Amino acid sequence: MTDLFILCVDRDGQVGRRSRLDSIERQLAGPPVFLAENAWEELETWLLAGVQLPAGWHWSHVRAEVHVKEAYFERLARRRGLEDHPGGGRKPLGEEAARSVERIRTKCQEDFDALARRIEDWLALPIGT
Repeated sequence: MTDLFILCVDRDGQVGRRSRLDSIERQLAGPPVFLAENAWEELETWLLAGVQLPAGWHWSHVRAEVHVKEAYFERLARRRGLEDHPGGGRKPLGEEAARSVERIRTKCQEDFDALARRIEDWLALPIGT
């Protein structure tokens, strides 16, 4: 049995993406519960928020970049020699980032943390609600 579906997509610079996800959530109102979130701008942003960035890389620049994957993530994977690992380095870098969830929540409050709070709210509901 599935109680919760989570859909995470890239925002890709599309200003109306959040409203589209809200519409999908309303259409798929559960049970099961369906939550959707768009990463600002790409899912790789969340990963980058949880790892140590190279010297000279500024979080504000990463966060402002629409093409985070190409501009930052792929460069980091190459620098660390991880581009040939699963997901182009997403697996090892994702595992590293997962050890810093609070840092990701702090740096990505509008998206990652918002989704985490929604999941926490759902988990706090009485069973069967």
